[in-house]
Amino acid sequence: MVVKTVLIVDDNPSIRYALRAFLRGSTQMRICGEAADGTEAINTALELHPDLVLLDFAMPGMNGVEAASVLKHRLPETRIVIFTLYADQIGDSLANALGIDLVVSKSEGGAALARALQPLLR
Repeated sequence: MVVKTVLIVDDNPSIRYALRAFLRGSTQMRICGEAADGTEAINTALELHPDLVLLDFAMPGMNGVEAASVLKHRLPETRIVIFTLYADQIGDSLANALGIDLVVSKSEGGAALARALQPLLR
């Protein structure tokens, strides 16, 4: 599936803004919505059916991994990418078990995110 729409989920409004600007400028994806926590991510994704959900890991309430688990169950075709400072805390086996497509470290920056997303855009 080629990714066309993306839902950005991060509790930090500045990060959401930066991701929105970066993705608009460097990819063909259309930002279809935003959310500030896992619960809002699930509700918004169920309403909008994005091709990809870009999730932060550490958020108040329901974190990104918990939200990913629910999203993959409810929207199995939706791609899930965790973009977090805590990438080292999410092992490959956990990511695979939850249906997370990619885990990218925020410390690697937007260029690493863009490179990681490229296979999803084809």
